[in-house]
Amino acid sequence: MGRLRRSRTHKAQRDVHRASRTRARKRDLDQIQLNDLRPAARAALERQPLDIEKPGLAQHYCVECARYFESDAALQTHWRSKLHKRRCKKLREPAYTIEEAEWAAGLGRELSKPKTGFSNEPLGATH
Repeated sequence: MGRLRRSRTHKAQRDVHRASRTRARKRDLDQIQLNDLRPAARAALERQPLDIEKPGLAQHYCVECARYFESDAALQTHWRSKLHKRRCKKLREPAYTIEEAEWAAGLGRELSKPKTGFSNEPLGATH
């Protein structure tokens, strides 16, 4: 005889989805690029006053990932991790502008395409 399926699994799935919707969100890439990476804002974030509410008393902060760490060793390990390096690579790319978003949605004029490194022309075509 086979194993019986566990009953009442729908509620458990619903709770998982609800938790992901109400979770505290991290800062988005465009917020970090526009606000946190400026030299004055970066210096202020790296030298925060003591705060007992935050991990590590808010003394070990990664600006690129917008994360607090418990110790300096944990922060150093994070800087060498793949997650941090991927995040830094994404931050090097320019953020999308409103004009680019409107053009992609078909709302912009064809003459005023945003200047990007991509082209729709074939490789051998010249004007």
